[in-house]
Amino acid sequence: MQTELPKQMNYKQALRFFNIGSYNTLYSYIRKGLKVTQVGSVKRIDQDDANEFLEAHKI
Repeated sequence: MQTELPKQMNYKQALRFFNIGSYNTLYSYIRKGLKVTQVGSVKRIDQDDANEFLEAHKI
């Protein structure tokens, strides 16, 4: 049974969303423009922003 990810994902959940296994790859996506919301020390990635990032990098 697959669990749905929340709309505002933490980094570990974002790894599952992107189907990647490395935080370094996620950090690379962030450097390339993936938007991160930060409130205090809490960082979240919105699923809509993640989808926009993927669409923008489609070849």
